[in-house]
Amino acid sequence: MVKTVGVREFKTNPSKYLRLVKEENQEFDITVRGQTMARLVPVEQHPNPNELAEYWRQHRQLAHEISKHWPADVSAVEAVREQRREL
Repeated sequence: MVKTVGVREFKTNPSKYLRLVKEENQEFDITVRGQTMARLVPVEQHPNPNELAEYWRQHRQLAHEISKHWPADVSAVEAVREQRREL
């Protein structure tokens, strides 16, 4: 949800709002006399290649563990369909 902050308040406490954007991924509309003039949003951070490689290594390991216990006669599509029917 985008919050609003007046330009005067933003100019008084810019570090407060920048911290909220960075640490809590909050977004703010900056307003002047009630009119939105700008939006302050977090910049998309690209993952570190080493972290990404570790993520995929763990993903493959989990897939391997699941496949060891998966019934041979049941496809993933069938399992999802069955779960949807139960909802």
